[in-house]
Amino acid sequence: MREPSDSLIGASDGELPPIPGKRYFTIGEVSELCGVKPHVLRYWEQEFPQLKPVKRRGNRRYYQRHDVLMVRQIRSLLYEKGFTISGARQQLSGEGAKQDLSQTHQILRQIRLELEEILHVLRR
Repeated sequence: MREPSDSLIGASDGELPPIPGKRYFTIGEVSELCGVKPHVLRYWEQEFPQLKPVKRRGNRRYYQRHDVLMVRQIRSLLYEKGFTISGARQQLSGEGAKQDLSQTHQILRQIRLELEEILHVLRR
C-alpha cells in the first residue's frame, strides 16, 4: 500500500483513484482515495452531519462507499469550488444538494470505471 503523497492532496476530482468494490474502508484508505489527510477527515466528521462512519472496537472508524463519496463531495465544495465550511454544510443540506451535478458526475465516473473493470475481467 502506498503512502498518500502531498501531490495527491492537491489532486483534482478527475485524478482521484477509483473506489474499490469493498464494503468498509479505514480512515487511511479514505485518506488515499480522497486526497485528504486523516486529521481533516476527523474534523469534517464534526462539521458535517452527513459524514458518519461506523465506529467499532477501539473507536476505529469504518467508512462505507457513500461516506467516501460524501468526503469527495465535501472536498470538491471546499477545495475546488471555494466554499467555506458553513457554506459547504448549507449546500449539502439544501435542496440543491439532491440535484448537485458534480456529485452525479462523480458517481457516473465511478460506475463507468467499475464497468470497465468488469469488462476487463470478462475479456480474460
